[in-house]
Amino acid sequence: MYGYDAGVLGGVLLHQPFLDAIGNPRATYTIPMIVASYDLAAAVTAVVIAFFSFRMGRRGTVILGNLVAILGSVIQASAYSVAQLIVGRLCTGFAIGCISSAVPTYLSETGVEIGDRGPANAFNAILLISGVPLAYWIDYGFIMMDNQASWRVPIIFQCIFAIISGGTMFFLPDTPRWYYAVNRWEEGDATLAQLNDADVSSEKVQRTRQEILASIEAELEANASLNWKPFLTMGIVDKTRLKIIRRLSMCFWLPMIREWMGSSLLAYYSSVILATVAKPSLVSLLSGVLNIFYALGCVPLYFTVERVGRRSVLLYGAIAMTVLISIFTALAATGPEHPAIQWTAIGILFIFLFVFGYAWQGCVWLYCSEIAPLEYRHIGAAATASGEWLMTFITVFAGPIGFAQIGWYFWLWVISGNVVAVIFVYLLCPETGGKTLEQVDYLFVRKGLPGLRKDFDVTEEDMEDAFEGKEKVGVQHHE
Repeated sequence: MYGYDAGVLGGVLLHQPFLDAIGNPRATYTIPMIVASYDLAAAVTAVVIAFFSFRMGRRGTVILGNLVAILGSVIQASAYSVAQLIVGRLCTGFAIGCISSAVPTYLSETGVEIGDRGPANAFNAILLISGVPLAYWIDYGFIMMDNQASWRVPIIFQCIFAIISGGTMFFLPDTPRWYYAVNRWEEGDATLAQLNDADVSSEKVQRTRQEILASIEAELEANASLNWKPFLTMGIVDKTRLKIIRRLSMCFWLPMIREWMGSSLLAYYSSVILATVAKPSLVSLLSGVLNIFYALGCVPLYFTVERVGRRSVLLYGAIAMTVLISIFTALAATGPEHPAIQWTAIGILFIFLFVFGYAWQGCVWLYCSEIAPLEYRHIGAAATASGEWLMTFITVFAGPIGFAQIGWYFWLWVISGNVVAVIFVYLLCPETGGKTLEQVDYLFVRKGLPGLRKDFDVTEEDMEDAFEGKEKVGVQHHE
């Protein structure tokens, strides 16, 4: 639903029956605002929902999002004005703000083994991006007709995903970490036992339970040193013991940088972008194939993320993408009058999106869900979603205007985003693979920037120091 929502409107924006229904708007900013209102609503929702999502839980937030998505789809599909269409887009934006802030956290917190989190989030990314080409091809088929159903049916089709997703969540529990964090001990024990397929009294369940409770206690101790000032430095100047502010700041900036790198710009406006380097007769076909390549890029991550590691995927992916988008920009600047240059530029764009799907689409959600502290994981998820959707709003709103006003020079903005990504990951991102969510806490305990330290492992001494005197905290608190 995430990918389908993002792409479905883009395929009908220039379709005449759609334009007739909303009064054939002629203002330059009308269409970009219709598209970008969705992203703005998602960004705002991700921030606002942080104040309520901890009480609702990961499961409740997902269900709420799906219910509102159905409402938003109905409003859009029945629209006969720009205002009604924007209201529908705002509703679906609210829905996706809820869902995108809760689902990655739910997936990470329900992983039983250390190696479960990577494949689960990678599979999530495959399905997420697959929604983009699915939306495009459904649009492509329906706009062959010349009636109102040609755009209303693809829009209302969003409801199918929302019904399946929200309906499924009614039969699933929340995560054990959330149950323990809100002192619902029995449900936490039952869910943890169910996930491990073992009795509550088993050694594995009790060990995991003890680690979760010790982690909660350590984070509660760190609360006293929290204040707003370190957020202004992106968390680099963070005197809290567990670097909570730095980690929450990273949850915001990583997805924001990803959108700066060109993710949604290429997904939303692939037809517009390809029109600058390809013949008009090929643009529609190439756009559909390009989005398929984007989705296929997510597939290798499922098999390699636990072997290669999150940091390496993000860092080397950003380096490769910087080189590729720089080459594409140089070719686009040369002009579309040379067929060989045209096809080379198109080929580079295909490779760029494939690498993007592999390196930064699923891995960012996974990494942010892992580095967010348990007591603040709902805030970390909200920061991740808000950073994602805020920059998506900026790029989606400014993209078509930028291409129209300055042409290929707009790609220099995208190149700068890829360069920033390389620097950010190198300096600030330690490796989280191969560790429990509780062990990740102590990757940030040592002084200095993580990227400049050679050792990212949590040692026996670290864990003994971190958990010293904490083993019985959960039991005492329960008693």
